[in-house]
Amino acid sequence: MSSESANENCLGYAARDPSGVLSEYKFSRRALGIDDISIKITHCGVCYADVIWARNKHGDSKYPLVPGHEIAGIVKEVGSNVLRFKVGDHIGVGTYVNSCRDCEYCNEGFEVYCAKGSVYTFNGVDADGTITKGGYSSHIVVHERYCFKIPDNYPLASAAPLLCAGITVYAPMKRHKMNQPGKSLGVIGLGGLGHMAVKFGKAFGLHVTVFSTSVSKKEEALSQLGADKFVVSSDQEQMTALVKSLDFLIDTASGDHPFDPYMALLKTGGTLVLVGFPSEVKFSPASLNLGMKTISGSVTGGTKDTQEMIDFCAAHEIHPMIEIIPIQYATEALERLVKKDVKYRFVIDIENSLK
Repeated sequence: MSSESANENCLGYAARDPSGVLSEYKFSRRALGIDDISIKITHCGVCYADVIWARNKHGDSKYPLVPGHEIAGIVKEVGSNVLRFKVGDHIGVGTYVNSCRDCEYCNEGFEVYCAKGSVYTFNGVDADGTITKGGYSSHIVVHERYCFKIPDNYPLASAAPLLCAGITVYAPMKRHKMNQPGKSLGVIGLGGLGHMAVKFGKAFGLHVTVFSTSVSKKEEALSQLGADKFVVSSDQEQMTALVKSLDFLIDTASGDHPFDPYMALLKTGGTLVLVGFPSEVKFSPASLNLGMKTISGSVTGGTKDTQEMIDFCAAHEIHPMIEIIPIQYATEALERLVKKDVKYRFVIDIENSLK
């Protein structure tokens, strides 16, 4: 089995500075190791994380920066120790590509919570000191442990957003037992994450209510996504009518918003899971204590949950709503994402546009 040359150029799109403007960029991927898989990338989802680091919102961006951590593609070469994949298999890579593999979290399949810190798929520092570069590129080399099988009958374009948007809501929904048929779920925010939470909620047999500030999303939430109810969260009357009616809330909104009005909607013993990143979380202790309520946080998910989620989507024919774009449109897509002008996830057609 011939190993790829470490000098083989990889073609990608990178941001060079905090403007976040992306342009063509050639770089080298590492040589294939014995536990590695070389993946021809066919599709890559566009996540808000791409905006954050392309534009240096956290002050830690390392340029040139190649974004993208919702990666789907085809195995083109495997290392000699690789057992789960063969050339030609459909494969996915999510938000991290390495971890210590030795801590309690890694040992339990929660690698994203690695005690020493998981290595992000882009703008991370890998074990060898190199800066990771993401899926806005022609191929990637990743350790087998952080790769996921995509069933042949599941479209690769649909699979890409599952690797971040999908798992970010699936993992906490499963962890907090939001999969009990007949229970009631509220979904705050209807974007890339929120629309997947609605789809999972319905597949789990839940009664799903969508909360949004945008009344324009009502028709789509009810007719296309199958939500049972739509509430304009700024409408006091609509909110009051639902006090103590929900078993679960999953909060996908990253804009600042009050928490007490939502906590009031939970039944006694209800749970709110926060997966968005508002600038602060503020609520009255009474909102939590008086109803024996729980508020919890979550990021993406470990390798076990991620593979389970992909298989669940394939078995139940759950597909994200996507807009497929060429990579030349990526800068504009990031700007549209900031303006919330996407339904509900951009997916870059790497295979047919990155030449």
